[in-house]
Amino acid sequence: MGQKDPRVDDYIAKAAPFAQPILKHLRKVMHAGCPGVQETMKWSFPHFDYKGVLGGMAAFKQHCSFGFWKASLIFDSDPAEERNGMGHFGRITAISDLPLEKVLLSYVKKAAALNDAGIKVPTRPKARKERAPLKVPADLTSALKRNKKAQSVFDALSYSHKKEYVDWLNEAKRDETRQKRMSTTLKQLAEGKSLHWKYQRP
Repeated sequence: MGQKDPRVDDYIAKAAPFAQPILKHLRKVMHAGCPGVQETMKWSFPHFDYKGVLGGMAAFKQHCSFGFWKASLIFDSDPAEERNGMGHFGRITAISDLPLEKVLLSYVKKAAALNDAGIKVPTRPKARKERAPLKVPADLTSALKRNKKAQSVFDALSYSHKKEYVDWLNEAKRDETRQKRMSTTLKQLAEGKSLHWKYQRP
């Protein structure tokens, strides 16, 4: 059997007059669609749990919002994207802005069934950041052309190891320091070594 949270009662009572009937309606539909739903407060907003989070609602100065936790598995497309609003039904200013009660009930039942089955929302693969091409300084390019062995080792290095040499050279503030680092770079490359070879595991 479902359980109501007195904090949700307080939240609704403190909401703007236009918002109260919307919040009460959403609350009623959540309990009707999922008799075992449990109310709670998360992030200062009313939420509905059933074997995990089902959804949540919120009231603002001029609109309300409501969203399902597993919306991507409930809807064929995300209504929020289509309506450019908050939650999954846009900016709700009246009950008429919501789907018909029987439709909303079907969404609640589907959300509960997903939690019953323990189905999780697939995680989106992180977008791989495009790596900027490495800008090899002209003096290093020129020096490598005169040292074929160092050139072949440098070409075979990974991006990160090449970047270590390039950054180390570019960080030199004096010409004298840069020349010393250039000499070390060419020597180590000719020996098949990365910049920090001493600290690498064998």
